[in-house]
Amino acid sequence: MIFEIDNIELDFDGKNILRAVYLKTETGKITGILGRNGTGKSCLLKIIFGSLPSKYKLIRIDKKPLLKKAYLTGKIKYLPQTDFLPNKLKIKKAFEIFGVSWKNFLEDFGFFKKYEDSKTEILSGGEKRLLQAYLIIKSPCDLLLLDEPFSHIAPLYVNRIKAILKQEKKQKAIILTDHLFREILEISDEIYILKSGEPKLLSKDKIQNHHDIFS
Repeated sequence: MIFEIDNIELDFDGKNILRAVYLKTETGKITGILGRNGTGKSCLLKIIFGSLPSKYKLIRIDKKPLLKKAYLTGKIKYLPQTDFLPNKLKIKKAFEIFGVSWKNFLEDFGFFKKYEDSKTEILSGGEKRLLQAYLIIKSPCDLLLLDEPFSHIAPLYVNRIKAILKQEKKQKAIILTDHLFREILEISDEIYILKSGEPKLLSKDKIQNHHDIFS
């Protein structure tokens, strides 16, 4: 699957946030978006998903325009920065809802076994973020949109999530952004720099020279 977004424009209170945005990804690739806070990275993912309206937007899948909101297709899954699992939801039940294997999850994160009969409210912030990231990443879909999937997760488990992403990209296209820039650089096949509302595709060696992004 080839996924393209084109001509995205977004204004807030008369201020231009995104303009003339073009981005492309495809099955088998992890596409990273880097940029300083306030450059519109999260807004861009929400626009793609369909939860944030924009002034202009064109989305194509295999060169065919997508005429309805992406989340209605069932082909795109989105991990927001905010919690989305109810506190009273049983952890194991969440796996049934998302169509994800609890058994496979325990193979990677065995310490969750003690929470098998618990509700999500018992989890720490990092544990809940790990759970939510895993559920979205492993959900059946064609495209993953991941907004800060590594944030608040212990470094050991970040490495496991990265390994899972490398496996999932074999059957999915993946777009992700995170303030942990080094992690994005390490895992991504392609990198877009989002600056002044416009993304620019750059090779990894050239990105190292963009010190303003990492400061």
